[in-house]
Amino acid sequence: MTNTTSSLPQFSPVIVGTMRFGSWGAQMDRPTLEKLVDACVDLGLYDFDLADIYGDYTEEAHLGEVLKGRKDLVQRLRLTTKCGIKMLADNRPSHRIKSYDSTGKHILQSVDQSLQDLGVEQIEILLLHRPDYLMDPHEVSEVFTRLQEAGKVKFFGVSNFSTSQFSLLNSLFPLVTNQVELSLLQAQALDDGTLDQCFQLGIQPTVWSPFGGGALFGETDDPRLQKIKSTAESIGERHQATIDQVLLAWIFKHPSRIVPIVGSTKISRIASALKATEIQLTHEEWYELLEAAKGHEVA
Repeated sequence: MTNTTSSLPQFSPVIVGTMRFGSWGAQMDRPTLEKLVDACVDLGLYDFDLADIYGDYTEEAHLGEVLKGRKDLVQRLRLTTKCGIKMLADNRPSHRIKSYDSTGKHILQSVDQSLQDLGVEQIEILLLHRPDYLMDPHEVSEVFTRLQEAGKVKFFGVSNFSTSQFSLLNSLFPLVTNQVELSLLQAQALDDGTLDQCFQLGIQPTVWSPFGGGALFGETDDPRLQKIKSTAESIGERHQATIDQVLLAWIFKHPSRIVPIVGSTKISRIASALKATEIQLTHEEWYELLEAAKGHEVA
């Protein structure tokens, strides 16, 4: 099933990742978080990425504290959230083991809880967070239809799905993205068909961990990391860009129109990421970085 342009979401050039805003990271209080959200909006970044499990099921309510007092932000932000992973947490005492659940009952309960915690009436995009081996695609399609008709969710997608898993669900209900990991340290999506599939269907892939978990920003004795870092620095000098901007420019270069999720809690880093959209790497520079990452010639 192929989407039409009119049935697709409009993404900001960079998506703001919220995973480390609260208890899993910066532990920002409400005024600090509100200031960061306002600053992102001022930059034209309206897409925020969440998941029900972030902060042990607290991050949606954390952002919700801001949104419930700022209806103007509710009208401007486009919120993506995820469900389908069941984690062990104090506020989820019914969970016995960490597992996956894509049943209609779980999805409906998760969406209602997310709406309540966020203090909004509609989620822009709902993603199934991970593949569930027991997923019944007909059941998922039916519950997606119910949620869309009820106005609770506007668009639907998946995260970390293989191409076959994506095709199976997309054949029954139109999906708008597959959110996968991609960086110079984890470039499997270049070869496993994920980006090709998104291109073919006319949808934009969104990617998490575009900086490889930050491994390239500190001191390292790893020869591979050193090579990537030195190559990125050399290319950055040509473009008057920082390493993080070069890493993002490498992602932006791909013709599938990838949208990276930047999980920084510092507005300066988020603004720097946005400026990376202005960097135009040459084909040779793109392959120069890939060669550094693979440790051998790629052509």
